[in-house]
Amino acid sequence: MTTVLLVDDQPLLRLAYRTVLDLQSDLAVVGEAGDGRQAVAMARALRPDVILMDIRMPVLDGVEATRQIIAAGLDARVVVLTTFDLDEYVHAALRAGASGFLLKDVPPTDLVSGIRAVAAGDAVVAPAVTRRLLDRFTRHLPGPDTGGSAVEEQLADLTEREREVFVQVARGLSNLEIAERLAVSDATVKSHIGRILAKLALRDRVQVVVYAYENGIVRPGG
Repeated sequence: MTTVLLVDDQPLLRLAYRTVLDLQSDLAVVGEAGDGRQAVAMARALRPDVILMDIRMPVLDGVEATRQIIAAGLDARVVVLTTFDLDEYVHAALRAGASGFLLKDVPPTDLVSGIRAVAAGDAVVAPAVTRRLLDRFTRHLPGPDTGGSAVEEQLADLTEREREVFVQVARGLSNLEIAERLAVSDATVKSHIGRILAKLALRDRVQVVVYAYENGIVRPGG
């Protein structure tokens, strides 16, 4: 059973999400919050697996709430709820530790599959959507806090094949697309990604993309 915390300042939206999720035998809504401060408190108390997090909320916004939840060492994976009108906030949420993002008008089937995917440690959005959003917003990402030598030292721990997989993930390719390009099995790609995440201390493949863009390993449109 995957437990879910709903965070949105609009009760009708929370009701809509709950209605969809309550129909799923493997998903359980354990709580609802109307602002970021409530979200942080409920995340600590309820320890949900996944948090659907709105960005613009009173008291504490979704970006800061996400930052506090991740900083607290909670295992919850945060999925940002946004619209294309608010995408200037998406890169900040990803840097704060969010595992992905969904549009607020997401179809019910995509909402359910997205939650299941992120709970399993995968990307919560289609790779093509990831590429479009990151191509737009990583142009404005500030540089990393660590120097180039520190990044090179981290990357030096990757094998040649892991570096290849790392770049393909950073470009937004799915596991199947990477497997086809490198002529390996899907399971092999998953194994490589698991080792990459461990070596670079990253949470999931979305964080791989952010890491690569921030450190200039890949560039928008490259």
